Amino acid sequence: MSKIEINNLTVDYIEKKKSFTALKNVSFSIEEGEFVSIIGSSGCGKSTLLSILEGINTATEGEILINGEPITGTGPDRGVVFQHYSLFPWMTARKNVAFGIKQVNKTATRAERYQLADGFLQKVGLEQFKNKYPSQLSGGMQQRVAIARALAMDTDILLMDEPFGAIDAKNRTILQELLLELWENATPRKTVVFVTHDIDEAILLSDKIVMMTANPGRVYREIRVPFDRPRNRAELVQTKEYTKFRNELLAMFYSDIVSKIGGEEVVL
Repeated sequence: MSKIEINNLTVDYIEKKKSFTALKNVSFSIEEGEFVSIIGSSGCGKSTLLSILEGINTATEGEILINGEPITGTGPDRGVVFQHYSLFPWMTARKNVAFGIKQVNKTATRAERYQLADGFLQKVGLEQFKNKYPSQLSGGMQQRVAIARALAMDTDILLMDEPFGAIDAKNRTILQELLLELWENATPRKTVVFVTHDIDEAILLSDKIVMMTANPGRVYREIRVPFDRPRNRAELVQTKEYTKFRNELLAMFYSDIVSKIGGEEVVL
């Protein structure tokens, strides 16, 4: 049995009295401890799919099973990291992380929560900033706090919705490497569902990539990343195998681009 099973998922919305389909018959599975990236152009339903996995939205048809049981709402088995840091501005970094721990461990004392929070802030290199408020931290540092909070909650599943999309290129690379290190060294490894637009990011991080197309969102292809772990970015990107694989993904990514020329649809 897979950790996550997505079966014939369809999501319809009504907006301004018009109905449109965000996802259509989406099906794939994710194994326990697997790192899966969902990639595709804007409008392919990546974030919609993640919201169903979170339990904050529901499907029109189909279902998502976790450990064989249907999702009925949010739950302590799933931690979430959003693109925009989603930290409480009135709480310090330490208290933000401790708040997440409290949601899944009601019996822990405040001292125990703070001790655990300090440990995870140290893992992400922010122990000395634990008493700073979000407004006193850079964007990259705020996202480190968000990652520390999600990991400290010790959920089975980690859902990440373009978590590095708002970060500059240098800090994005740093955070990718940090996430990879924390995930690879965890025992047991978390099951990660990672939404991204970035093909290089997906290759570096993932065991499997789910490529989606838009209008409506469908699974175009599931691709197993062929590179062994641990992965060294600097060495990997210089190999012919990486270039070939990346070019194949780019071809898939752009294969569904449609342009209207003279009233006719032309696939580019």
